[in-house]
Amino acid sequence: MKRNLNKITMKNRFSTKQIITFLFAIFVPAGNAYSQTSTTWNGKSCAVVLTYDDGLNIDLSNVIPALDSLGLKGTFYISDYFDGLKAQIDGWRKAAAEGHELGNHTIWHPCDGSLPGRSFVKPDYDLHTYTVNRMDNEILEMNNILKAIDGKDERTFAFPCGDMKIHDSAYLDYMKYKFIAARGVTPEMLPIDKVNLNNVGCYMENGATADEMIELVKKAMQTHTLLVFLFHGVGGEHNINVSLQAHSGLLHFLKQNDKDIWIAPMIDVAKFIK
Repeated sequence: MKRNLNKITMKNRFSTKQIITFLFAIFVPAGNAYSQTSTTWNGKSCAVVLTYDDGLNIDLSNVIPALDSLGLKGTFYISDYFDGLKAQIDGWRKAAAEGHELGNHTIWHPCDGSLPGRSFVKPDYDLHTYTVNRMDNEILEMNNILKAIDGKDERTFAFPCGDMKIHDSAYLDYMKYKFIAARGVTPEMLPIDKVNLNNVGCYMENGATADEMIELVKKAMQTHTLLVFLFHGVGGEHNINVSLQAHSGLLHFLKQNDKDIWIAPMIDVAKFIK
């Protein structure tokens, strides 16, 4: 009798375990904590952010007209290392009023001149010789300049040259609260639950064809991830450059597929991720 009771008890335990396993399989999804789908990104398959660095003249003469012709919006990370901002203020104010984002790229674009391939870095703006306080003050002052142009308080940041540290100190750590997000230079496409808003990855384009950039977009659509493009010259003005034709080809592909692609400024995408 005792042996039979033990068999019944073991049978009931096994049945309970089966039930728990079954319920777990139903209510706990496998894989990522946040499942990536064709509607993850504001109801669309992926997100694409078009960013343009340095506040070059071609941004106003070439890029913004191309974006506006298709109803697309970009993010422009502005600095003033070439003393051109004073002549651009009206253009940037108009661009911001039409929905383009003005981002902080510091005033003087300091980069670490001690690194290989940095002969272009001027001694006065060598990040290797900066203090954290000097860098943070420069970033805060650029925020003030940008607010004087567009009247906005919320901002995103882009690390000049992708340099995030002064010696061993991550200079933005002391003022992260000033920014919705910061863009780095690591080439990566990540799902929404893996994006690091303090170092958003991107693909810096130099000499790329339209087809090469479109392939990146197709990959983002397939993987339901965030794709950020980083441009400097578009049709000239910088040694890191893509042609007007290649840039136009990318924009037209994005527009033709905007039912599946969320194309938005960095600040809007970062807020959505948060």
